[in-house]
Amino acid sequence: MRRRIITGEAASGALLSEIALAEEFGVSRTPVREALKQLQTEGLVEIRPRVGTFVAAPSRRDITELFEMKELLEGAAARLLALRGRVPEVEQLEENVRQSDLAVEADDRARYAELVEEFHGLLITGADNTKLEAHYRTLMNQLAYSRLVVTSLQQPGRARQSDREHHVVLDLIRSKDGDSAEQVMREHVRASRRALLAGLDLP
Repeated sequence: MRRRIITGEAASGALLSEIALAEEFGVSRTPVREALKQLQTEGLVEIRPRVGTFVAAPSRRDITELFEMKELLEGAAARLLALRGRVPEVEQLEENVRQSDLAVEADDRARYAELVEEFHGLLITGADNTKLEAHYRTLMNQLAYSRLVVTSLQQPGRARQSDREHHVVLDLIRSKDGDSAEQVMREHVRASRRALLAGLDLP
């Protein structure tokens, strides 16, 4: 159920039937109910007593606040990774950026969206901070980030600009300039948030 929500297979605002889910997974309603409670804790569903359970539909404010946290965590991750030197994640980022260049040139937004997620994920793992990573994974689930990346990249010129921003972040990490890497990464997340909100019809 978590995967369906995060990928957008279960749309925002969709009703989740305990009975239907129990039948689909071949279990009683009790484990389904417990799973839905866990998803509510993660911010992925909304349980309305005597009404039903619905896939969470974040407001503009929700997305803004979550992106503010994303900016803090990813900025810190970029700084921490820069301070670690030539670790395997840096080489993986270099390959990611090479592949991203090709995707942007081919105007393959679906592929570039995948590479964006990978780039940000490599930053987090490269920071080598388990507490930061745990908070980040929870945040990404709440954002249902896979869907949002695709929306932000629909804005004209955003994919190419995003790719350039990734290049700058990577260059600063390779230069071991942690402070500048953090600053530029935070600016990159803010730019992504602006592109996303421009493409969403939210209150």
